[in-house]
Amino acid sequence: MTLALIGINHKTAPIELRERIAISREELPETTRALAAVPGVAECMIVSTCNRVEIIASIESPEADLTAFLHRHFGLEPALLAPHIYQHHDRDAVRHLFRVAASLDSMVVGEPQILGQVKEAFAVARTSGTVGGQLEHLLQSAFAAAKKVRSETEIGSNSVSIASVAVELARKIFGSLQGRTVFLVGAGKMSELAARHLVQQGAGAILVTNRTIERARQLAEPFDGRVIPFEQLYETATEADIVITSTGAPHPIFRREHGQQFMHRRRNRPMFFIDIAVPRDVDPAVNKLEGIFVYDIDDLQAVAASHLAERSREAGDAEALVAAEVERFHQRQRTVNVAPAIVALQRQAEEIRQAELRRVQARMGSLTAEQLAAVEALTRGLVNKFLHPPMQALKQAARENDATRLDALCDTWSLPATGSSADASQPQIPEPETEKSPKVEKVRMKETSVVGRQ
Repeated sequence: MTLALIGINHKTAPIELRERIAISREELPETTRALAAVPGVAECMIVSTCNRVEIIASIESPEADLTAFLHRHFGLEPALLAPHIYQHHDRDAVRHLFRVAASLDSMVVGEPQILGQVKEAFAVARTSGTVGGQLEHLLQSAFAAAKKVRSETEIGSNSVSIASVAVELARKIFGSLQGRTVFLVGAGKMSELAARHLVQQGAGAILVTNRTIERARQLAEPFDGRVIPFEQLYETATEADIVITSTGAPHPIFRREHGQQFMHRRRNRPMFFIDIAVPRDVDPAVNKLEGIFVYDIDDLQAVAASHLAERSREAGDAEALVAAEVERFHQRQRTVNVAPAIVALQRQAEEIRQAELRRVQARMGSLTAEQLAAVEALTRGLVNKFLHPPMQALKQAARENDATRLDALCDTWSLPATGSSADASQPQIPEPETEKSPKVEKVRMKETSVVGRQ
Protein backbone atom coordinates (compact mmCIF):
# COMPACT_ATOMS: atom_id res chain seq x y z
CA MET A 1 0.00 0.00 0.00
CA THR A 2 1.39 3.40 -1.03
CA LEU A 3 0.39 6.80 0.32
CA ALA A 4 0.05 9.40 -2.46
CA LEU A 5 -0.68 13.13 -2.37
CA ILE A 6 -1.13 15.29 -5.46
CA GLY A 7 -2.42 18.81 -5.89
CA ILE A 8 -1.99 22.43 -6.88
CA ASN A 9 -1.80 25.44 -4.59
CA HIS A 10 -1.16 29.20 -4.53
CA LYS A 11 2.58 28.59 -4.96
CA THR A 12 2.32 26.43 -8.08
CA ALA A 13 -0.77 27.65 -9.94
CA PRO A 14 -2.41 31.04 -10.66
CA ILE A 15 -5.93 31.71 -9.52
CA GLU A 16 -7.18 31.35 -13.12
CA LEU A 17 -6.33 27.63 -12.90
CA ARG A 18 -7.20 27.08 -9.24
CA GLU A 19 -10.73 28.30 -9.74
CA ARG A 20 -11.25 25.80 -12.57
CA ILE A 21 -10.73 22.85 -10.21
CA ALA A 22 -12.14 24.39 -7.04
CA ILE A 23 -14.67 22.08 -5.37
CA SER A 24 -17.57 23.62 -3.47
CA ARG A 25 -18.70 22.29 -0.11
CA GLU A 26 -21.84 20.88 -1.75
CA GLU A 27 -19.84 19.08 -4.46
CA LEU A 28 -17.14 17.67 -2.18
CA PRO A 29 -18.91 14.43 -1.05
CA GLU A 30 -19.78 13.41 -4.61
CA THR A 31 -16.30 14.24 -5.91
CA THR A 32 -14.69 12.28 -3.06
CA ARG A 33 -16.82 9.23 -3.86
CA ALA A 34 -15.92 9.56 -7.55
CA LEU A 35 -12.24 9.51 -6.58
CA ALA A 36 -12.78 6.43 -4.40
CA ALA A 37 -14.22 4.64 -7.45
CA VAL A 38 -10.91 4.98 -9.36
CA PRO A 39 -9.37 1.49 -9.74
CA GLY A 40 -6.51 0.95 -7.30
CA VAL A 41 -7.64 3.61 -4.78
CA ALA A 42 -8.20 1.99 -1.37
CA GLU A 43 -8.86 5.12 0.70
CA CYS A 44 -9.03 8.82 -0.19
CA MET A 45 -10.00 12.35 0.77
CA ILE A 46 -9.87 15.78 -0.91
CA VAL A 47 -8.89 19.12 0.61
CA SER A 48 -10.29 22.06 -1.38
CA THR A 49 -9.75 25.65 -0.18
CA CYS A 50 -9.28 29.03 -1.83
CA ASN A 51 -5.54 28.34 -2.02
CA ARG A 52 -5.29 24.62 -2.76
CA VAL A 53 -6.89 21.45 -4.06
CA GLU A 54 -5.14 18.30 -2.82
CA ILE A 55 -5.93 14.60 -3.10
CA ILE A 56 -4.65 12.26 -0.37
CA ALA A 57 -5.04 8.58 -1.20
CA SER A 58 -3.92 5.14 -0.15
CA ILE A 59 -3.01 3.30 -3.34
CA GLU A 60 -3.09 -0.48 -3.60
CA SER A 61 -2.06 -0.86 -7.26
CA PRO A 62 -0.08 1.11 -9.88
CA GLU A 63 -3.15 1.53 -12.07
CA ALA A 64 -4.52 4.24 -9.75
CA ASP A 65 -3.86 7.42 -11.77
CA LEU A 66 -4.81 10.41 -9.61
CA THR A 67 -3.63 12.98 -12.15
CA ALA A 68 -5.83 11.43 -14.83
CA PHE A 69 -8.77 11.71 -12.42
CA LEU A 70 -8.23 15.48 -12.19
CA HIS A 71 -8.03 15.76 -15.98
CA ARG A 72 -11.23 13.78 -16.49
CA HIS A 73 -13.28 15.17 -13.64
CA PHE A 74 -12.63 18.82 -14.43
CA GLY A 75 -12.32 18.49 -18.20
CA LEU A 76 -8.77 19.88 -18.34
CA GLU A 77 -6.11 19.09 -20.90
CA PRO A 78 -3.14 17.28 -19.31
CA ALA A 79 -0.73 19.83 -20.79
CA LEU A 80 -2.58 22.64 -18.99
CA LEU A 81 -2.45 21.06 -15.54
CA ALA A 82 0.85 19.15 -15.63
CA PRO A 83 3.26 22.10 -15.07
CA HIS A 84 1.41 23.11 -11.90
CA ILE A 85 0.86 19.76 -10.15
CA TYR A 86 3.05 18.52 -7.31
CA GLN A 87 3.17 14.88 -6.24
CA HIS A 88 4.42 13.33 -3.02
CA HIS A 89 4.56 9.70 -1.91
CA ASP A 90 4.84 7.93 1.44
CA ARG A 91 7.18 9.87 3.78
CA ASP A 92 7.12 13.03 1.62
CA ALA A 93 3.32 12.88 1.49
CA VAL A 94 3.14 12.61 5.29
CA ARG A 95 5.48 15.56 5.72
CA HIS A 96 3.50 17.71 3.28
CA LEU A 97 0.18 16.94 4.98
CA PHE A 98 1.60 17.68 8.44
CA ARG A 99 2.95 21.04 7.17
CA VAL A 100 -0.40 21.91 5.61
CA ALA A 101 -2.32 21.10 8.80
CA ALA A 102 0.17 23.13 10.87
CA SER A 103 -0.28 26.13 8.51
CA LEU A 104 3.35 26.09 7.40
CA ASP A 105 2.36 25.82 3.74
CA SER A 106 -0.29 28.55 3.84
CA MET A 107 -0.20 31.89 2.05
CA VAL A 108 -0.28 33.46 5.51
CA VAL A 109 1.95 31.26 7.67
CA GLY A 110 0.30 30.54 10.99
CA GLU A 111 -3.29 31.30 9.90
CA PRO A 112 -5.68 29.13 11.91
CA GLN A 113 -8.36 28.37 9.30
CA ILE A 114 -6.53 25.65 7.36
CA LEU A 115 -6.62 23.10 10.20
CA GLY A 116 -10.40 23.42 10.38
CA GLN A 117 -10.63 23.04 6.61
CA VAL A 118 -8.55 19.83 6.66
CA LYS A 119 -10.70 18.48 9.51
CA GLU A 120 -13.84 19.28 7.54
CA ALA A 121 -12.46 17.49 4.44
CA PHE A 122 -11.67 14.45 6.60
CA ALA A 123 -15.17 14.50 8.09
CA VAL A 124 -16.68 14.57 4.59
CA ALA A 125 -14.53 11.59 3.55
CA ARG A 126 -15.56 9.67 6.68
CA THR A 127 -19.24 10.34 6.02
CA SER A 128 -18.74 9.31 2.40
CA GLY A 129 -17.13 6.05 3.51
CA THR A 130 -13.85 6.66 1.66
CA VAL A 131 -11.39 6.50 4.56
CA GLY A 132 -10.25 3.51 6.63
CA GLY A 133 -7.51 2.61 9.05
CA GLN A 134 -4.51 4.04 7.22
CA LEU A 135 -5.88 7.53 6.53
CA GLU A 136 -7.60 7.59 9.92
CA HIS A 137 -4.26 7.08 11.66
CA LEU A 138 -2.50 9.53 9.32
CA LEU A 139 -5.00 12.36 9.79
CA GLN A 140 -5.25 11.96 13.56
CA SER A 141 -1.44 12.19 13.69
CA ALA A 142 -1.52 15.29 11.46
CA PHE A 143 -4.05 16.97 13.77
CA ALA A 144 -1.93 16.12 16.81
CA ALA A 145 1.17 17.58 15.14
CA ALA A 146 -0.71 20.78 14.24
CA LYS A 147 -1.94 21.13 17.83
CA LYS A 148 1.60 20.68 19.11
CA VAL A 149 2.89 23.40 16.77
CA ARG A 150 0.17 25.77 18.00
CA SER A 151 0.81 25.07 21.68
CA GLU A 152 4.62 24.94 21.67
CA THR A 153 5.49 27.82 19.30
CA GLU A 154 4.32 31.41 18.88
CA ILE A 155 3.41 30.91 15.24
CA GLY A 156 -0.26 31.47 16.02
CA SER A 157 0.24 34.60 18.14
CA ASN A 158 -1.37 37.80 16.85
CA SER A 159 -3.37 35.52 14.60
CA VAL A 160 -3.27 36.45 10.93
CA SER A 161 -5.63 35.21 8.22
CA ILE A 162 -6.50 35.88 4.60
CA ALA A 163 -9.37 38.02 5.88
CA SER A 164 -7.09 40.12 8.09
CA VAL A 165 -4.63 40.59 5.23
CA ALA A 166 -7.52 41.76 3.02
CA VAL A 167 -8.52 44.36 5.62
CA GLU A 168 -4.91 45.46 5.99
CA LEU A 169 -4.73 45.97 2.23
CA ALA A 170 -7.89 48.09 2.35
CA ARG A 171 -6.36 50.21 5.13
CA LYS A 172 -3.18 50.73 3.11
CA ILE A 173 -5.21 51.80 0.09
CA PHE A 174 -7.28 54.39 1.98
CA GLY A 175 -4.77 55.35 4.65
CA SER A 176 -7.56 54.96 7.20
CA LEU A 177 -10.84 53.08 7.30
CA GLN A 178 -12.50 55.68 9.53
CA GLY A 179 -15.93 56.49 8.15
CA ARG A 180 -15.63 54.12 5.18
CA THR A 181 -18.66 52.06 4.19
CA VAL A 182 -17.82 48.39 3.79
CA PHE A 183 -20.03 45.82 2.07
CA LEU A 184 -19.50 42.17 3.03
CA VAL A 185 -20.87 39.92 0.28
CA GLY A 186 -21.15 36.39 1.67
CA ALA A 187 -21.54 35.52 5.34
CA GLY A 188 -19.07 32.69 5.73
CA LYS A 189 -16.12 32.37 8.09
CA MET A 190 -13.90 34.65 5.99
CA SER A 191 -16.52 37.43 6.08
CA GLU A 192 -16.91 37.07 9.84
CA LEU A 193 -13.15 37.39 10.34
CA ALA A 194 -13.04 40.38 7.99
CA ALA A 195 -15.84 42.07 9.95
CA ARG A 196 -13.91 41.73 13.21
CA HIS A 197 -10.80 43.31 11.72
CA LEU A 198 -12.84 46.08 10.03
CA VAL A 199 -14.41 47.09 13.34
CA GLN A 200 -10.98 47.10 15.00
CA GLN A 201 -9.73 49.43 12.24
CA GLY A 202 -12.59 51.86 12.81
CA ALA A 203 -14.67 51.20 9.70
CA GLY A 204 -17.95 53.13 9.47
CA ALA A 205 -21.10 51.43 8.24
CA ILE A 206 -20.92 47.68 7.65
CA LEU A 207 -23.37 46.17 5.18
CA VAL A 208 -23.88 42.40 4.99
CA THR A 209 -25.62 40.28 2.38
CA ASN A 210 -25.93 36.56 1.83
CA ARG A 211 -28.21 34.27 -0.15
CA THR A 212 -29.47 32.97 3.21
CA ILE A 213 -30.80 36.09 4.91
CA GLU A 214 -30.75 34.54 8.40
CA ARG A 215 -27.01 33.87 8.11
CA ALA A 216 -26.50 37.53 7.11
CA ARG A 217 -28.41 38.64 10.22
CA GLN A 218 -26.29 36.43 12.48
CA LEU A 219 -23.12 37.96 11.05
CA ALA A 220 -24.32 41.58 11.09
CA GLU A 221 -25.80 41.64 14.61
CA PRO A 222 -22.57 41.62 16.71
CA PHE A 223 -21.14 44.44 14.57
CA ASP A 224 -24.26 46.60 14.36
CA GLY A 225 -24.25 45.94 10.63
CA ARG A 226 -27.10 46.49 8.19
CA VAL A 227 -28.54 43.39 6.51
CA ILE A 228 -29.15 43.70 2.78
CA PRO A 229 -31.40 41.21 0.95
CA PHE A 230 -29.37 39.46 -1.73
CA GLU A 231 -31.84 40.65 -4.36
CA GLN A 232 -30.72 44.24 -3.59
CA LEU A 233 -27.01 43.40 -4.04
CA TYR A 234 -26.33 45.60 -7.06
CA GLU A 235 -28.31 48.67 -6.06
CA THR A 236 -26.78 48.65 -2.56
CA ALA A 237 -23.19 48.05 -3.68
CA THR A 238 -23.12 51.65 -4.97
CA GLU A 239 -23.04 52.86 -1.33
CA ALA A 240 -19.83 50.95 -0.53
CA ASP A 241 -16.30 52.32 -0.66
CA ILE A 242 -14.95 48.79 -0.09
CA VAL A 243 -16.57 45.53 -1.16
CA ILE A 244 -15.12 42.38 0.39
CA THR A 245 -16.64 39.41 -1.37
CA SER A 246 -16.33 35.73 -0.50
CA THR A 247 -19.20 33.62 -1.80
CA GLY A 248 -19.36 30.08 -3.12
CA ALA A 249 -20.79 31.15 -6.48
CA PRO A 250 -19.44 29.09 -9.42
CA HIS A 251 -19.28 32.20 -11.67
CA PRO A 252 -18.50 35.92 -11.13
CA ILE A 253 -21.37 37.85 -9.56
CA PHE A 254 -19.82 41.24 -10.34
CA ARG A 255 -19.27 41.82 -14.06
CA ARG A 256 -18.11 44.74 -16.18
CA GLU A 257 -21.63 46.12 -16.72
CA HIS A 258 -22.19 46.21 -12.95
CA GLY A 259 -18.98 48.17 -12.47
CA GLN A 260 -20.05 50.71 -15.08
CA GLN A 261 -23.36 51.22 -13.27
CA PHE A 262 -21.58 51.66 -9.92
CA MET A 263 -19.24 54.34 -11.28
CA HIS A 264 -22.12 56.24 -12.86
CA ARG A 265 -24.12 56.27 -9.61
CA ARG A 266 -21.06 57.12 -7.49
CA ARG A 267 -20.14 60.01 -9.78
CA ASN A 268 -16.76 58.34 -10.38
CA ARG A 269 -15.78 58.21 -6.71
CA PRO A 270 -13.26 55.33 -6.42
CA MET A 271 -14.45 51.90 -5.35
CA PHE A 272 -12.34 48.98 -4.15
CA PHE A 273 -13.15 45.28 -4.48
CA ILE A 274 -11.23 42.73 -2.42
CA ASP A 275 -12.19 39.35 -3.84
CA ILE A 276 -11.15 36.46 -1.58
CA ALA A 277 -13.36 33.87 -3.27
CA VAL A 278 -12.21 30.94 -5.42
CA PRO A 279 -13.74 30.78 -8.01
CA ARG A 280 -13.57 34.58 -8.16
CA ASP A 281 -16.66 36.69 -7.49
CA VAL A 282 -15.39 39.65 -9.54
CA ASP A 283 -14.73 39.36 -13.27
CA PRO A 284 -11.15 40.55 -14.00
CA ALA A 285 -12.62 42.85 -16.68
CA VAL A 286 -14.06 45.03 -13.87
CA ASN A 287 -10.50 46.03 -12.95
CA LYS A 288 -10.10 47.75 -16.32
CA LEU A 289 -12.75 50.35 -15.51
CA GLU A 290 -11.60 53.83 -14.51
CA GLY A 291 -12.06 54.36 -10.77
CA ILE A 292 -12.53 50.70 -9.81
CA PHE A 293 -9.68 48.73 -8.25
CA VAL A 294 -9.93 44.95 -7.88
CA TYR A 295 -7.63 42.80 -5.76
CA ASP A 296 -8.00 39.02 -5.79
CA ILE A 297 -6.53 36.44 -3.45
CA ASP A 298 -3.26 36.20 -5.38
CA ASP A 299 -2.79 39.96 -5.00
CA LEU A 300 -2.82 39.46 -1.23
CA GLN A 301 0.42 37.46 -1.40
CA ALA A 302 2.59 40.59 -1.35
CA VAL A 303 0.99 41.70 1.91
CA ALA A 304 1.21 38.18 3.31
CA ALA A 305 4.95 38.02 2.51
CA SER A 306 5.68 40.64 5.18
CA HIS A 307 4.05 38.44 7.81
CA LEU A 308 6.18 35.52 6.69
CA ALA A 309 9.33 37.53 7.39
CA GLU A 310 8.04 38.47 10.84
CA ARG A 311 7.30 34.84 11.66
CA SER A 312 10.39 33.24 10.17
CA ARG A 313 11.91 32.29 13.55
CA GLU A 314 8.66 30.81 14.82
CA ALA A 315 8.21 29.02 11.51
CA GLY A 316 11.67 27.48 11.93
CA ASP A 317 10.73 26.13 15.35
CA ALA A 318 7.48 24.81 13.93
CA GLU A 319 9.27 23.08 11.05
CA ALA A 320 11.52 21.28 13.53
CA LEU A 321 8.49 20.12 15.52
CA VAL A 322 6.78 18.86 12.36
CA ALA A 323 9.92 16.97 11.31
CA ALA A 324 10.03 15.25 14.71
CA GLU A 325 6.32 14.35 14.49
CA VAL A 326 6.80 12.92 11.00
CA GLU A 327 9.63 10.73 12.31
CA ARG A 328 7.46 9.56 15.22
CA PHE A 329 4.64 8.71 12.84
CA HIS A 330 6.95 6.62 10.66
CA GLN A 331 8.43 4.82 13.65
CA ARG A 332 4.91 3.83 14.68
CA GLN A 333 4.13 2.77 11.11
CA ARG A 334 7.25 0.64 10.89
CA THR A 335 6.25 -1.10 14.12
CA VAL A 336 2.85 -1.83 12.62
CA ASN A 337 4.56 -3.15 9.47
CA VAL A 338 6.24 -5.87 11.50
CA ALA A 339 2.87 -7.01 12.91
CA PRO A 340 2.43 -9.93 10.44
CA ALA A 341 5.83 -11.34 11.43
CA ILE A 342 5.01 -11.05 15.14
CA VAL A 343 1.59 -12.65 14.66
CA ALA A 344 3.22 -15.51 12.73
CA LEU A 345 5.80 -15.98 15.50
CA GLN A 346 3.04 -16.13 18.11
CA ARG A 347 1.07 -18.59 15.96
CA GLN A 348 4.10 -20.89 15.57
CA ALA A 349 4.74 -20.87 19.30
CA GLU A 350 1.09 -21.57 20.06
CA GLU A 351 1.04 -24.51 17.64
CA ILE A 352 4.12 -26.00 19.34
CA ARG A 353 2.57 -25.47 22.80
CA GLN A 354 -0.69 -27.17 21.79
CA ALA A 355 1.19 -30.07 20.16
CA GLU A 356 3.27 -30.66 23.30
CA LEU A 357 0.19 -30.59 25.51
CA ARG A 358 -1.50 -33.17 23.32
CA ARG A 359 1.65 -35.33 23.38
CA VAL A 360 1.85 -35.51 27.20
CA GLN A 361 -1.88 -35.55 27.84
CA ALA A 362 -2.02 -39.31 28.42
CA ARG A 363 0.83 -39.18 30.96
CA MET A 364 -0.82 -36.33 32.89
CA GLY A 365 -3.75 -38.58 33.75
CA SER A 366 -7.09 -37.26 34.84
CA LEU A 367 -6.80 -33.64 35.99
CA THR A 368 -9.47 -31.47 37.53
CA ALA A 369 -10.72 -28.41 35.65
CA GLU A 370 -8.69 -26.21 37.99
CA GLN A 371 -5.52 -28.23 37.36
CA LEU A 372 -6.05 -28.08 33.56
CA ALA A 373 -6.47 -24.31 33.80
CA ALA A 374 -3.24 -24.05 35.79
CA VAL A 375 -1.31 -26.13 33.23
CA GLU A 376 -2.74 -23.96 30.47
CA ALA A 377 -1.70 -20.77 32.23
CA LEU A 378 1.76 -22.17 33.08
CA THR A 379 2.56 -23.18 29.50
CA ARG A 380 1.23 -19.89 28.10
CA GLY A 381 3.39 -17.97 30.56
CA LEU A 382 6.50 -19.92 29.55
CA VAL A 383 5.80 -19.34 25.84
CA ASN A 384 5.31 -15.61 26.43
CA LYS A 385 8.63 -15.43 28.28
CA PHE A 386 10.43 -17.14 25.42
CA LEU A 387 8.69 -14.90 22.84
CA HIS A 388 9.52 -11.63 24.55
CA PRO A 389 13.17 -11.27 23.34
CA PRO A 390 12.51 -12.08 19.63
CA MET A 391 9.39 -9.85 19.57
CA GLN A 392 11.33 -6.94 21.05
CA ALA A 393 14.16 -7.56 18.57
CA LEU A 394 11.68 -7.40 15.65
CA LYS A 395 10.09 -4.19 16.94
CA GLN A 396 13.47 -2.54 17.59
CA ALA A 397 14.70 -3.39 14.09
CA ALA A 398 11.45 -1.96 12.67
CA ARG A 399 11.74 1.27 14.70
CA GLU A 400 15.34 1.72 13.49
CA ASN A 401 14.31 0.86 9.92
CA ASP A 402 17.04 -1.78 9.84
CA ALA A 403 15.85 -3.85 6.87
CA THR A 404 18.90 -6.16 6.91
CA ARG A 405 18.35 -7.12 10.53
CA LEU A 406 14.60 -7.51 10.00
CA ASP A 407 15.17 -9.87 7.08
CA ALA A 408 17.70 -11.88 9.11
CA LEU A 409 15.30 -12.23 12.06
CA CYS A 410 12.43 -13.24 9.78
CA ASP A 411 14.64 -15.81 8.04
CA THR A 412 15.75 -17.24 11.39
CA TRP A 413 12.19 -18.04 12.44
CA SER A 414 10.78 -18.58 8.92
CA LEU A 415 8.48 -15.56 9.30
CA PRO A 416 6.78 -13.54 6.50
CA ALA A 417 8.82 -10.60 5.22
CA THR A 418 7.75 -7.16 6.47
CA GLY A 419 6.16 -4.72 3.98
CA SER A 420 7.37 -1.26 3.03
CA SER A 421 4.07 0.45 3.81
CA ALA A 422 1.81 0.09 6.79
CA ASP A 423 -1.80 -0.84 7.15
CA ALA A 424 -2.74 1.06 10.26
CA SER A 425 -5.96 -0.89 10.58
CA GLN A 426 -4.13 -3.99 11.79
CA PRO A 427 -4.81 -4.93 15.41
CA GLN A 428 -2.34 -4.08 18.14
CA ILE A 429 0.10 -6.87 18.97
CA PRO A 430 -0.28 -7.94 22.62
CA GLU A 431 2.84 -7.79 24.71
CA PRO A 432 3.86 -11.09 26.32
CA GLU A 433 3.13 -11.21 30.02
CA THR A 434 6.15 -10.15 32.02
CA GLU A 435 7.80 -11.61 35.11
CA LYS A 436 5.67 -9.49 37.44
CA SER A 437 2.31 -9.71 35.71
CA PRO A 438 -0.60 -10.89 37.94
CA LYS A 439 -1.39 -13.83 35.65
CA VAL A 440 2.16 -15.19 35.88
CA GLU A 441 2.18 -14.78 39.65
CA LYS A 442 -1.11 -16.72 39.81
CA VAL A 443 0.41 -19.51 37.72
CA ARG A 444 3.39 -19.73 40.07
CA MET A 445 1.12 -20.29 43.05
CA LYS A 446 -0.47 -23.28 41.31
CA GLU A 447 2.68 -24.85 39.86
CA THR A 448 3.61 -26.79 42.99
CA SER A 449 0.18 -28.25 43.63
CA VAL A 450 -0.20 -29.40 40.02
CA VAL A 451 3.24 -30.93 39.75
CA GLY A 452 2.88 -32.61 43.15
CA ARG A 453 -0.20 -34.47 41.96
CA GLN A 454 1.36 -35.99 38.81
